[in-house]
Amino acid sequence: MAGLLAAACGWAGAQENPKSAAAPRQSQAQAAHQFLRAVLRADYSVAYRRLAPEVQHTISLARFEASARPLWRSGQKHRQAIELYKLGVRLGDGGASRLFYAFSFAADSAIKPPPVLLEVTFRDTTSRAVLGFGLRPNIPSKPAKPSMTPRKR
Repeated sequence: MAGLLAAACGWAGAQENPKSAAAPRQSQAQAAHQFLRAVLRADYSVAYRRLAPEVQHTISLARFEASARPLWRSGQKHRQAIELYKLGVRLGDGGASRLFYAFSFAADSAIKPPPVLLEVTFRDTTSRAVLGFGLRPNIPSKPAKPSMTPRKR
């Protein structure tokens, strides 16, 4: 399943042929993965350069480091290997939406659902610059209760 998702995101194709004459543009999944890997290695300057320009104008590198440190700490606890868990669109205020990629720690792959997700958001489907990121507890949704309407006889 992960292989199909990776192939659909363009991940597999970009990694198979690294010697192509014109390097293909990386997918958003790759951009999100590389951003998170830089944070998990505590390579904050590399991760900071992957932020959208409007985000870089809003926060300094020092403030970015402080906000990224909880992700790094979590990586120290869970080991640094991550896997794409899901992608989707999160609806916001006023009808705004943001595309997101959620990654789980590979060490948590046996736990369903994984207890924590590392999330990266983008402005739209064409952007490769990170608009936001965070560490989210993965709270499973509760199944809908069946309706208890009496049967007619």
